[in-house]
Amino acid sequence: MILFFAIIFFFFVLVQIDVVAFAFIKIGIPHHYILVALLATLLGSFVNIPLRTIPQEDMVDEGRINFFCLTYVIPVWKRKVTLLTVNIGGAVIPTLISTYLLFKKELYLAALGATILMALATFKLARPMRGVGIVLPFFVSPILAAFISGVIAYNNAPVIAYISGTWGTLIGGDLLNLRKIRSLGAPVASIGGAGTFDGIFLTGILSVLLSAFFAYR
Repeated sequence: MILFFAIIFFFFVLVQIDVVAFAFIKIGIPHHYILVALLATLLGSFVNIPLRTIPQEDMVDEGRINFFCLTYVIPVWKRKVTLLTVNIGGAVIPTLISTYLLFKKELYLAALGATILMALATFKLARPMRGVGIVLPFFVSPILAAFISGVIAYNNAPVIAYISGTWGTLIGGDLLNLRKIRSLGAPVASIGGAGTFDGIFLTGILSVLLSAFFAYR
């Protein structure tokens, strides 16, 4: 049974890597940089850079919190502070890739317009959740980014979808909601999530795949 699940997990990882590699190809990342980006994301997903601590009025002491069929395991802290961090693989690297694409493709106006729309939409849809932080259903941002990019820049939809999905979610979902963290009682708030294919990174990849699918159709 252990061997069986190990094999299933191995093929699951391979599928994820193939999907991410395909998305990177669609947005124009050179082939010889794809493996570097994947490894950097994988290793960076385990690294959260502390930014600051935010005092809390009341700390949540529940061990598990459910949201959209996902279970968040909340460590119990006695200190009433939230540690604000930024995830390397989930936020920093996608932001660097978006910056690279912006200057390479020179789609400044389209990227600006799509990012503003994404930031406004995710800011309105993101919800504070006690004990967890600012949450947004994982499927919302990719769908919005794919739709907005298809309307604004149909011929360059995958690139605009990645840039706006990354920056728009980062700005609207995370940065504009930082003031709400003080009252959430969460021990840790991580910008970009703590998983390899989580948060902003996942938004960028899925938005590229959706925009490419719609363009193909």
